[in-house]
Amino acid sequence: MATCVTRVELSVSCQSLLDRDLGSRSDPLCVLLQEAGEGQWAELDRTERIKNCQNPEFCKKLVVDYYFEKVQKLKFGVYDIDNKSFDLNDDDYLGGIECTLGQVVSSSVYTRPLELKHGEPAGKGTIMISAEEIKDTRIVYLEIEARNLDKKDFLGKSDPFLELHKQTDAGTWQLVYRSEVIKNNLNPCWRKFSVPLQTFCGGDFIKPIKVQCADHDSDGSHDLIGTLETNLTELQRAGDDSVVEFECIHPEKKQKKKSYKNSGIIRIKSCKIETEYSFLDYIMGGCQINFTVGVDFTGSNGDPRSPDSLHYISPDGINEYLTAIWSVGSVVQDYDTDKLFPAFGFGAQVPPSWQVSHEFALNFNSSNPYCQGIQGIVDAYRQILPQIRLYGPTNFSPIINHVAKFAAHSAQQGTASQYFILLIITDGEITDLDQTRQAIVDASKLPMSIIIVGVGEADFKAMEFLDGDNGVLKSLTGELAARDIVQFVPFRQFKNAPREALSQTVLAEVPKQLMLYYKLQGWPPVKLPEVK
Repeated sequence: MATCVTRVELSVSCQSLLDRDLGSRSDPLCVLLQEAGEGQWAELDRTERIKNCQNPEFCKKLVVDYYFEKVQKLKFGVYDIDNKSFDLNDDDYLGGIECTLGQVVSSSVYTRPLELKHGEPAGKGTIMISAEEIKDTRIVYLEIEARNLDKKDFLGKSDPFLELHKQTDAGTWQLVYRSEVIKNNLNPCWRKFSVPLQTFCGGDFIKPIKVQCADHDSDGSHDLIGTLETNLTELQRAGDDSVVEFECIHPEKKQKKKSYKNSGIIRIKSCKIETEYSFLDYIMGGCQINFTVGVDFTGSNGDPRSPDSLHYISPDGINEYLTAIWSVGSVVQDYDTDKLFPAFGFGAQVPPSWQVSHEFALNFNSSNPYCQGIQGIVDAYRQILPQIRLYGPTNFSPIINHVAKFAAHSAQQGTASQYFILLIITDGEITDLDQTRQAIVDASKLPMSIIIVGVGEADFKAMEFLDGDNGVLKSLTGELAARDIVQFVPFRQFKNAPREALSQTVLAEVPKQLMLYYKLQGWPPVKLPEVK
């Protein structure tokens, strides 16, 4: 297996984008895809959306693992976003490029004309990408407010927002953070925010940082209120009881008026630097990943003896359920030392009472539902198929709550020692959506992630709803999930792709989910990484 040499973050900006909106400019977003083999592309990351802007400088960096020994084909796509859906198929395409990561990292700024399709230019649109290696895992946390800012709006006050830039080695300014806009307020207090130290100043505490305060206009023509220059060493003086204050200066006003003092005061309330541990820090520090499988045995799958059934085992010994188990399990099993995996079925009538069960052990041993290795799960699945009757309804919440009980018990230890992954394979007709929403919201506070693989040709709208990509999942009572823990993929997208394409896509979010859980708890790895 290729070992990741390093991680790089990509800064993206564009110029002269096509205008797709009537009466206003486009609202661009850039998405980064990586080739996953056989012509399939998997999304790695995406920037924020910038309203009414043909020359966007995206603040969110795109992070990608760099493997020296692999040709990593990348695709950058720029879209005009006019709705809230995560899916980009219903948005206007403003152009894109294909390149390799090697080309990007070997250029100081990789500049290319955008194309609508191969050989067809997207107007005069261009994309600029620069790469920086992530060497430092520390994070800068800042709280900033302002006092007595200049009034910029004719009828109201100002709608101020901040932009922080670092000075590059070439002497240019590169955007590292853009705040939210605070409407109609000359004394704003912005949300606390964090920026990786590497992004913020490249780990150089005296590298110049420019803070720019501007009045937001919805048409994109923001008015400068003022700027200041500082560095991280100066910012670090803030904290506890001491606030660091800077005058916010508008250069043109300063030149024109002798009596000009400033355009307001920018106040740094706190500046802290903390270490962020990586997924591998936790794994190498002794965190075990516990893998559980839940298999949908409801009647909508079809009679397993019929070749039309999703549970029909073909002459070569496979079906979509088995392929999903192998694909995901073969990756996860490396992170579990005992290789004993609990495996359950749901939605079938089981002997001897033939009652419907939503949580039965595949090996029919409820006190010891563990299978030896992924092969053990496959064997148990093959043996149980002829012994049960597919029935219904399709209830997810019992099996989610079952794994959550173990995760809750582990969390009580207060250490980053165990994390739980539940793989649910289903044909998609979920019955207990409200109870499942509640179960996921409860589980989001525990050390666990849920992967749902949808098999067959069903409409998976409910599954996509549970995958919180379109916004934070809420329970029926309105309680928000503490973090996004569900990753859903329809198997049909990977039918003709190599097996690893499915596992790469479904497991892509797990490291981030694990790191975020332990970060929210404030738990370091059990065994801390050695400082080199």
